[in-house]
Order: sequence, then C-alpha cells, then structure tokens
Amino acid sequence: MKPDSKRMSSSTATQTLSGTIFIVDDDASFLKSLSRLLRAGGYTVQTFDSAKGFLERPDQEAPGCVVADLQMPGLNGLELQEALEKTSNPLPVIFMTGQGDIPTTVRAMRRGAEDFLTKLAPKADLFEAVERALRRNTGAEQQRRRQRQLQSRFAELSARELEVLDQVVRGRMNKEIAADLNISLRTVKLHRTNLTRKLKVQSVAELTRLAEETGVFKSAGLSKAAR
Repeated sequence: MKPDSKRMSSSTATQTLSGTIFIVDDDASFLKSLSRLLRAGGYTVQTFDSAKGFLERPDQEAPGCVVADLQMPGLNGLELQEALEKTSNPLPVIFMTGQGDIPTTVRAMRRGAEDFLTKLAPKADLFEAVERALRRNTGAEQQRRRQRQLQSRFAELSARELEVLDQVVRGRMNKEIAADLNISLRTVKLHRTNLTRKLKVQSVAELTRLAEETGVFKSAGLSKAAR
C-alpha cells in the first residue's frame, strides 16, 4: 500500500495531533505491515504482540491511541479496552479484526471504542479513524490536565475554607454562614477573600462552576463534614 500523501503533506495536522499509535496484535505479519503503513503516513508507531505487553509498557502516560486486534491469546481486545479504561491514561481504541460480528461491534462501541474496522478496510478509513482518535485523545488530555490544575488549587484550601465554600455555592449569605459555622462575619469575609485568591476566581458564579467541575463536594472526606 502506498503512503497517504494527504497525511504526509499536512504538517499542521501532524504538529497538532501528536501522539503514538500503539498497535497490539499477535499476528506478526499484520503487525509489521500495519506499522509500515502508518509510519509511511507520518505517524509515530510502537508495536506489541500482546495486550499484556502493551499494558506493561514503560511510558504509561504517552499520548496517542491504540489500534488493537479483537481476538488475541491472553487478554483479548475487549479485555484490553476494559483494562485501559481503568488507567490514568485511557487512550482511545480502534479495533481491527478479521473475525468481527455485530454484537461484539456494538459492545465495543458502547464501551467507547473509536471505530471497529476489518483488517481489509481501506487505508483511508484507518487513517480517518486514527485522526479522530488522536483528536479525541488531545481533548481528553487537555481536560485531564485542567482537572489536575484545579485539584491542586483546591488542595490548598483549609478545612474551614472548604466549609465556607460549601456554604457559598449553596447560596448562603455571609451572615448565615457566620451563624452556621459559629464564626464572625469578618472571618467569613476573610475566608471568602482567600477562596477567590487561591482558586483564582472573581465571582460566586466562578466558584460554583469550579466546585461542580471538580466534584469537590462529591468526595465523602470533604462533603460529610461540610454538609
């Protein structure tokens, strides 16, 4: 198969959609031919002959996507997908198989697979699926990075500041917060100033949005004391 000239000429796509294509297949000949095709298309590729080998790779946080066979010895493709979902870097999965069926396809897609292709699918379909998977991974990684940043901000809050925050996002007035927490009005105002400074927000609406986005009060360790 010839390299995809559109992919190779698109430097913008290559720079934006960075990441490694991890191919997982126990068929050595298919593994070799598919890796050659993707490398010729301008992608960075790593190959693994088993799901276990892929899951034990050194760089667990590398961005990219997975192209996996469905039927493999040991962990099969669906089991690989399930195991990957439990990691801190749940890469999008594209299944390629010669033995697919409709129920299996439906199950894979419901679990979040990016695509389900036969091994005889046109290379254009594969490249399109890979591009979608890389875009999806880029967006997911940006969201995870934002979550980590927000969580680090919330980690700076004291227990009392969390209690005040809980009251604020529930729409309580300063006087009500002071009475509920048995603290002075001045102390409430001080805590609210600390909240806006530490969380880098300017309004109650922003405080509420961040609290909802991070799910800070869904944690039993925080919410039970605060509520």
